[in-house]
Amino acid sequence: MTAPGAAPRAVVFAYHDVGVRCLRVLLAGGVDVALVVTHDDDPAENIWYGSVRAVCREHGIAAAVHPDPADPALLAAVRAAAPDFLFSFYYRHMLPAAVLEVAPAYNMHGSLLPKFRGRAPVNWAVLHGADRTGATLHEMTVKPDAGAIVAQTAVPILPDDTAFEVFAKVTVAAEQTLWGVLPALLAGDAPRRHNDLRQGSYFGGRTPADGRIDWCADAQTVYNLYRAVAPPYPGAHTQVGGVSLTLARARLLPGCLASGMAPGLAVLDGGIVGVCGDGRMLAISSLLHGAAEVSPQQLQTMLASSAAQIDITRVHP
Repeated sequence: MTAPGAAPRAVVFAYHDVGVRCLRVLLAGGVDVALVVTHDDDPAENIWYGSVRAVCREHGIAAAVHPDPADPALLAAVRAAAPDFLFSFYYRHMLPAAVLEVAPAYNMHGSLLPKFRGRAPVNWAVLHGADRTGATLHEMTVKPDAGAIVAQTAVPILPDDTAFEVFAKVTVAAEQTLWGVLPALLAGDAPRRHNDLRQGSYFGGRTPADGRIDWCADAQTVYNLYRAVAPPYPGAHTQVGGVSLTLARARLLPGCLASGMAPGLAVLDGGIVGVCGDGRMLAISSLLHGAAEVSPQQLQTMLASSAAQIDITRVHP
């Protein structure tokens, strides 16, 4: 362990924007970051966030990738660093008990625990229509997001906020949370609060398939789905005539009811709308087929062609 009077030493597991900002907080707070464990970027993923590797290069910090957190080489590397603390900032793997036993371990989670434990907490909070979320620093245990709460900071979720916009707020909240409690944490007298798991739920990861729109649902549900997965996430999507279309920009029309229109995409007054099961509509200002913008005229043609195919099927079963 670190000699008396020396800077506290940490091993950091980090990725994404929260990883970047919280790593910078540790460095600004005088922590000796001996090792950073991160991820290789997935070439199939839209990388819109900051690079932990770039921060490591900037500060001359050793960075490593261990795809299997149970790899004995990872445990050996963590032990060799002789850390006083372990930190996890949006690292995507659960750390095994043997690693957590090396030093006191803390994780930054993107919700107000115990609510929205697990994967993709910001997206789930928006999907469920929450009006607030935040960032929570908590003790790490083998069970995910279950350790005692050290500090947390709340942020609002406005009615039209997308998950991307909320994530930006949560990133700032994570930085503020860690910066505020770091002196007490390093001194060993940070507060602890019970993380009552009965007061929240655990959520799993999300896939692009989870973004499929059910237009028979009420408009608020459809709008929350759009907000939860709007670009740069994969987006809420629907099909017209077997063609997949993605809502890139949309808003809920207040107090506007469709008259005699079936649920689904439509062209109304020269604009694209999504008609929902309760008769309310979404105004869609950007609809994409792949990366290409779909105009109201193009959508009208697609809808007409799709209707013709349905009529042919009915006549010739």
